Amino acid sequence: MDAASHHLTRVISHGMNAETVISDWPALTSAEVARVLQRYPQAGKPQRLEWHSPRPFSAACVMHTDAGEIFIKRHHVRVRDVAALAEEHRFVAHLHANGLPVSTALQTEDGASALADEHWTYEVFWLAPGVDLYRDAMSWTPFSSRTHAYSAGAMLARLHQASQGYDAPARAARPLISSFTIFSQEDPVRPLQAYIEQRPAIADYLHDRPWRGEVAQHLLPFHARLKPYLDEMAPLWTHNDWHASNLLWSDNSALAQAHTVLDFGLSDRTCALHDVATAIERNIVEWLAIPHRPDQLIHLDLLDALLDGYASRLPLTARQTRALAALLPLVHAEFALAELDYFHGVTQSQQNAALAYDTYLLGHAAWFNTPEGQRLLDHLERRADALEA
Repeated sequence: MDAASHHLTRVISHGMNAETVISDWPALTSAEVARVLQRYPQAGKPQRLEWHSPRPFSAACVMHTDAGEIFIKRHHVRVRDVAALAEEHRFVAHLHANGLPVSTALQTEDGASALADEHWTYEVFWLAPGVDLYRDAMSWTPFSSRTHAYSAGAMLARLHQASQGYDAPARAARPLISSFTIFSQEDPVRPLQAYIEQRPAIADYLHDRPWRGEVAQHLLPFHARLKPYLDEMAPLWTHNDWHASNLLWSDNSALAQAHTVLDFGLSDRTCALHDVATAIERNIVEWLAIPHRPDQLIHLDLLDALLDGYASRLPLTARQTRALAALLPLVHAEFALAELDYFHGVTQSQQNAALAYDTYLLGHAAWFNTPEGQRLLDHLERRADALEA
């Protein structure tokens, strides 16, 4: 991290556990935003800074201008450069052209969708329509109603329909991208080794760890169950962070409908079932409650509503549902490694790096062997049985 950034104001952010922490990144200031918006002719003249985002991996705010409400997001260049943001923006533009309610990036006077300024990279959007109903929700917070879950599932299916025909290659090796390049292979050991070698920070962290044995113990048995389905998983560009807080909603009620899709920072070329499994992992299991209670961690009513909503537009077969159960214990793995890359290589937080590796990568996989984890997988198997009946 650049030394100068340590002396700037920071906001309270969501951490890796159930507690709030001081943000990794300095907060955006009114003067900084005004300087950035000078490069965006559509954005108007800044008037007042309205809100700072509590999300941890970047800094973001809303600025009121004489042209409307503007959302500005700033990344460290080691996390996202202009080329990386352009990958995301091209995908969002494709979705928008195919009718998905998303917010497309504004362009600078030079026609670029992102702006580089010293060690920062910026992206700018009109504030998208809808109610930010889960604005303060921590990661892995479940939906607050079955209606929300159903609507989120239907919107995810809409995204997958809109994504059809987008044939960009998978993204380059970058921090904080949720990929499916290791466990999508018949033999995941070689691609895992290549993934680590492409990311020196991960290689450094794992140098003195018995990671091969740990992966073999916690992850490879699940991969053996997934292997029969791999050839049936067609590549597709996906969102990869489908959480209620990345949707804007029609109103504040329990009957609110998903209105706008946000935050494509983790998007990449994976497959539709990977995205559905991610949606389950993000919204159905209360991972942060595990230290406090061993059971009542999963919300099967919300799971059924999510999958019913998805199936209302893209029905899932019994075999796809079984493949989903096989994929679910592994869907977190590559993002856990991406977080390890970020925490060890960028923010240099040894505490968070250990959480990413021990708790997230290994611990979440191991949880699926517990009674609660098995109850979740068994429920998906019963859904598959019902589809075959």
